[in-house]
Amino acid sequence: MSSLKSFIKSVRAAKTMADERAVIQKESAAIRTSFREDFTDTHMRRQNIAKLLYLFTLGERTHFGQIECLKLLATSKFSDKRLGYLGTMLLLDENQEVLTLVTNSLKNDLNHPNQYVVALALCTLGNIASQEMARDLFTDVEKLVVTQNPYLRKKAALCAMRIIRKVPELQERFVDKAKSLLGDHHHGVLICGMTLVYDLCIEDPNLIPQFRQFIPSLVRQLKSLTTSGYAPEHDVAGVSDPFLQVKILRLLRVLGRGDQSATEQMNDILAQIATNTDSSKNVGNAILYEAVLTILDIDADSGLRVLGINILGRFLGNKDNNVKYVGLNTLSKVVELEPNAVQRHRNTILECLHDADISIRRRALDLSFDLINDQNVRVLVRELLVFLESADTEFKANMTVQICVAADKYAPNKRWHIDTVLRVLKLAGNYVSEQIISQFIALVSNTASMHLYTVQKLYSLLRSDITQEGLTLAGTWVIGEYGDELLKAGAFEDEEMMLDVKEADVVQIFESILHSTYATQTVQEYVLDALAKLSTRMSDPGQIERIRRLISSQTTALDVEIQQRAVEYAALFGYDDIRRGVLEKMPAAVIREKLQPEKKAAVKGGVPKPQPKSDTDILLDLMSGDEDAAVPSSRVAPANGDLLAMALGGGGGGVLPSVPTGATNGKTNGNPSDLLADVFGGASVSAATSPEQANGQQTISDILGLFSAPSPSAPTPPQISTPSPLPTPAVPVGDAPASGQAYPAYAAYDQNGLSLTLQPIRDALTPAGVVNIVASFTNTGADALDHITFQVAVPKTQQVELRPISKPDLAPGETASQAVRVTASVGAQVRLRLRVSFGKNGHDVVDQMVFNQFPADLLAS
Repeated sequence: MSSLKSFIKSVRAAKTMADERAVIQKESAAIRTSFREDFTDTHMRRQNIAKLLYLFTLGERTHFGQIECLKLLATSKFSDKRLGYLGTMLLLDENQEVLTLVTNSLKNDLNHPNQYVVALALCTLGNIASQEMARDLFTDVEKLVVTQNPYLRKKAALCAMRIIRKVPELQERFVDKAKSLLGDHHHGVLICGMTLVYDLCIEDPNLIPQFRQFIPSLVRQLKSLTTSGYAPEHDVAGVSDPFLQVKILRLLRVLGRGDQSATEQMNDILAQIATNTDSSKNVGNAILYEAVLTILDIDADSGLRVLGINILGRFLGNKDNNVKYVGLNTLSKVVELEPNAVQRHRNTILECLHDADISIRRRALDLSFDLINDQNVRVLVRELLVFLESADTEFKANMTVQICVAADKYAPNKRWHIDTVLRVLKLAGNYVSEQIISQFIALVSNTASMHLYTVQKLYSLLRSDITQEGLTLAGTWVIGEYGDELLKAGAFEDEEMMLDVKEADVVQIFESILHSTYATQTVQEYVLDALAKLSTRMSDPGQIERIRRLISSQTTALDVEIQQRAVEYAALFGYDDIRRGVLEKMPAAVIREKLQPEKKAAVKGGVPKPQPKSDTDILLDLMSGDEDAAVPSSRVAPANGDLLAMALGGGGGGVLPSVPTGATNGKTNGNPSDLLADVFGGASVSAATSPEQANGQQTISDILGLFSAPSPSAPTPPQISTPSPLPTPAVPVGDAPASGQAYPAYAAYDQNGLSLTLQPIRDALTPAGVVNIVASFTNTGADALDHITFQVAVPKTQQVELRPISKPDLAPGETASQAVRVTASVGAQVRLRLRVSFGKNGHDVVDQMVFNQFPADLLAS
C-alpha cells in the first residue's frame, strides 16, 4: 500500500475524472483488505484512517472505517487517540448506531490523568453527543466545568452547550457553574463562559433574570477593553480583544431585552463604542455591527437608535461588499421601527441599485420598496422606473408588481397612478402579470375623467412599440372600449398629445398587431374583441367593412378559441342592432381585491408560488356553476358552511363569521346538520319530521345541491383502488323516517378517537341513480386530530365524487362534515370502500374498511 503522501499525489496527478475515480477505488479496496487482514498492526490502521479522512474531504464513502476509528480510541498512545477521535468526529454523527460503542471510551478518557486526552474526549463529545450520551456523561462534564485547570474548563463549558441543547432538562445543573465562569480571570474561560450563558438564555428565557445581576460587571469589562491601551496578547488590527467585545455585546443584548433598568446601565457604554470604534477595518465593523444590533434590540433612547442606524448608513459607503450587504440587510429589518432615520440614507440606498454585485442590488431593491410612503412616492418610484429600464431580467417580474403596488397604495392622484402603470407597461410589458393588467383596466374604467387621456396615451405608445405584450393587451382593451373618445374631433386632453386620429389609423394599428410576430394567442383574442367593439364605435362604413374582413380572416385560425371568437363576431355583423347591444360599453369594473406583491420566498425560487383564490373569487365561481374552479383541491373549504351561506344569499355579500360548534341558537349537540341549518336561517318543515330534523335535512340538501350543476368540462375524479380488507359491520343510528326520502345516519367507523357516520339523502330533486351522502366526523377522544383525509372507492360500474371536508383538524368534541355523491344504475346496491387517515399525537393513523349496509332499495328509482 502507498503512503498517505503518495496517495494524495496520485489523486492530484489524475488528468481526468475517470483517472481520479480509478485511483480512489483502487486505494479504497486496498484499505478494506487491510482492515480485514491486519488486525494488530496499529501503524497500518493509523495510516488507513488518515487516508479515509482525506477521502472524506473528497466526499467519498468512508463508512467502512468507522469501527477502525473506535479501535484507535482504545489504544494508550496519544497520537492514535488523537487520530481516532478526529475520525470519530468526522466519520460518525449522532444518528449512527455504532456511536453507542464510543460512550465507554469517552467516559474513561474524561477521567484520564492527561489533560490533553481529556480535552480530546470533550471536543468529541461536544461535536457528536446524542441524547443518550449526554445523559450518560453529563456528570463528568459537570465536574470538569469547575476544575482548577483553565484549559479543561473552557472546553467543558463548550461541551456543556451541546449537552443542554440535546437534553434541555439538564440546564439547571449548569446554571450556577455558568455564573462562576463569568467572573473567571482566564481569557479563554471567560469567552467560553459567556457563550454558555448566552446559550442558556436563548434556550430558556426564564433564566435571563438570574443573570441580570452580572450586567454591571459586564459593562465594566467592556469599558476597560475600549479604553485600555495596547494589549499584544489579544490585539487584532489595533482593536483590543474584539472577540471578547463581541461576546459581551451579544450577552448584553439578551440580558437587556425588555428591561428598562438594564438598558439604562448599557446606554453609556454603547454610545461610547458607537462613537469611538474605528470603522476603517473589518474588526471595528464587526464590533459596531454587534453594538447596533444591541442598541436596536433593547429599549434604548431614540438618540441612540438614530446613532445606530447612522452607523448602518456608513456601512453602505464601505468598499467591502460584505459590509455593504450587512448594512442593507439590517436596515431592511429595522425600517419599520425607525422609518425616519432610515429615510435619511435614501440616496445612498438608491446608489446601491447600480452596484456591480447582484446580491447588493437585490437587497437595495427590497429596501427601496420598504421606504416608499406618501411623501416620497414620486421620487422613489421615478428612481425605480429608471432602474427597471436596465434591471436584470430576474428582477423585472417582481419589480413590476412592487411598483404597481406602491402606486396603488400611495398615488397622489389618478393621473400619476395611470402614468406610472403605463411607464411600467412600456418598460417591462413582457414581465407584467395578468393581475396588473386587470387592475389597470379596472382603474381606467372607474376613472371616467381620465378616459380620454388614457386612450390617447395608449394610442401613442402603441404607434411606437407593439413588442411589449402587457402594453399591447392594456392598449387594445382600452382603445376598443373607449375608441369613440379617441376619434372625437378636437378632443385633446394634453397639448403634447394633439393627435388627429382617423378611424383608418386605429384599424391599421390593430391590423399590424394581429399580423405581428409578437402577437400571442392572448393578444389576438384581445384584438378580435377590440375590433368587434370598434365596429359599433365607428361611423365610416368602409372601416366597419374592413373590420369585418379582418375578423373573418381569423375564422380559419388553427387555434380553436380564436376561431370561435372570429366566427361568432363575424355572425353578429348580419344583425346590427344585436351587435350594438352586445358590444355596448361595459359598466365600471369592480375591484374585488387589492394588488398584492409576490412573496419574497416565491421570487427567490424563480417561479412565483400560486396564490389561493379569495372567497370572493370562489363565490363568483359557485354562482357561475364552475364548481371545479370554485373549490380547488389545494384549498380547504371554510368551516361551518360560511361560503355556502354566501352562495345562498346570507351575510349581505360578505363572508359570514364562523359559528362555534355546538353553540348555535342554544343548541349544544354539535350536529352539523343543525349547525348549518342555523347558519342558513332555517327551512320549510316537512310534516313527517320534527322542525330540527327538517332544518338539518334541508340544509344537507342545500350542500349537496352543489353537485346538481356540474361543469360540462369537469373531469370525473379517479376511482381509488385499495386492497379489500375484511368488511366492518355498520350499525344504524336512530330510526329511519317513514317518508323514504331521508335515511338515518349509519355508523361506519369508530376507532382511535374518531367517529364517522354516513347518512344518505334522496329527495324529489335527486336524479335517478344518484345518492348524496353526508359523512360526519366527530372527535370523541381527548386528543386533537389533524389532517383528516377521507377517501371513497366504488365498483367500476359506479362513479363517486367528493367535496372537501369542512374542517380537516378537529379538537376534542368538534365535528366536521364532507359531502359525497355516488352515481350508479337504478336498483344497484351501493357498496363503498372507505379509507380514513389522520394524525394523532404526532403519529399517522390509517384505516380501511368496506361499507355495504345501505338499504338495498336506496337506488330503486
